[in-house]
Amino acid sequence: MEQKIIRTGNSAAVTIPSEFFKGMSLRVGDTAKAKTDYQKARITYTFPGARQMVLVQQTRNSNDEASKKS
Repeated sequence: MEQKIIRTGNSAAVTIPSEFFKGMSLRVGDTAKAKTDYQKARITYTFPGARQMVLVQQTRNSNDEASKKS
């Protein structure tokens, strides 16, 4: 998945895909913890405020995978 860096005021931001945001039941204002690895140019985010993942999304992904194998 590819996301663009956008300008927000004097800062820059990378948006969270809507499907992930909804699937993890995140809310605006929740905390995101970032772990940076400068040697690999990688940032890993964890969301301590994430709630239970929506089951409908898991089922849809399983059905998509089954369709690809057919």
